Amino acid sequence: MGNKMNIKFSPPDITELEIAEVADALRSGWITTGPRTKKLEQQIAEYVGSKRCVCLNSQTACAEMALRVLGVGKGDEVITSAYTYTASASVIDHVGATIVMVDTAKDSFEIDYDAIEDAITEKTKAIIPVDIGGVPCDYDRLFKIVERKKSIFKPANEIQEALGRVAIMADTAHSFGGSVGDKMLGSVADFSSFSFHAVKNFTTAEGGALTWRTIEGISDDDIYKRLQLLSLHGQNKDALAKTQLGAWEYDIIGTWYKCNMTDVAAAIGLKQMERYPSMLARRKEIITRFDNAFRPLGVKTLEHYTDRYQSSGHLYLTRIPGITPEERNEIINKMAEEGIACNVHYKPLPMHTAYKKLGFDIKDYPNAYAQFANEISLPLHTCLTDEEVEYIIDKYTKILKEYI
Repeated sequence: MGNKMNIKFSPPDITELEIAEVADALRSGWITTGPRTKKLEQQIAEYVGSKRCVCLNSQTACAEMALRVLGVGKGDEVITSAYTYTASASVIDHVGATIVMVDTAKDSFEIDYDAIEDAITEKTKAIIPVDIGGVPCDYDRLFKIVERKKSIFKPANEIQEALGRVAIMADTAHSFGGSVGDKMLGSVADFSSFSFHAVKNFTTAEGGALTWRTIEGISDDDIYKRLQLLSLHGQNKDALAKTQLGAWEYDIIGTWYKCNMTDVAAAIGLKQMERYPSMLARRKEIITRFDNAFRPLGVKTLEHYTDRYQSSGHLYLTRIPGITPEERNEIINKMAEEGIACNVHYKPLPMHTAYKKLGFDIKDYPNAYAQFANEISLPLHTCLTDEEVEYIIDKYTKILKEYI
């Protein structure tokens, strides 16, 4: 491997197709929420196997609006993982509920399912499990847990009543395109919030989608309408409806929020949808090559593809046995010297100032800390060439040999 390469961690995979569609949206005179957003919602619902879908301006907005639709608020508790990005937990705070943070299982990036069961109280209204790196949580196990705890559940609105148990509101920010058995993620949990941020597999620059399973006794259209109201100022007509001649009149039925997706963003998503199956296949190819190279060295990597599930292949997380956090940083710097940008997923939430102020202490989350202490994420994206994949393998292998 001769010349030094310059490999970014996660650039967006944008082609002339997306650029042309955005230009068409701009020329159409309709650039905010409109026909393209509605079309993307329909395509996503079809793709994941849900009846409806709402596209908003971020996964965070999707997760928060889901909590609001569910009527979660002050006096309620919501359980999530210590090993995640802040958005999984901050939305709980946004709605005024109490964050109940659970450690990961030992030697796992997944939340400790036994600890979830112990953490459920009469105040628990939802669990926000996280599909880390695109790998689905054990949803069967989560549903069994909330079924077992049914008797202590106290519903506070009609959707909670219809569910009759704690809601599973998955953080699927990483896992668009993943599946469990024959079900696509997005139709597995009660509510699923996807991220289409610039660094994700599938992007709309900024954006997200919320999908949900049909709840017996609750109309999917009612949930959709409620989400539209919550995400557009509580206004009972969207801009598209108001443009009909003479149809200016509208009502504001709640002092709610503003987090809609634009047609300019949706234009990118519509063309990403066309390309997505081949993008997922390319990720699988790269992951297989990485696994074949690194596992024989003793490097621990995420299991992305099994008989039980298929990941979206979003992140390539590696754990280097026996290294210290300082050595981990050294390795990242050495990779940077070779022109390869690496990252760490994630610094557990209790290590951040905001969560320390809320009273969380990393000492209470030893498994999450152990996962973080020797973790390095390698570049994994569909802009990588075969030559760049080989270059990453070559350089990482050489550098790791000093440490393993």
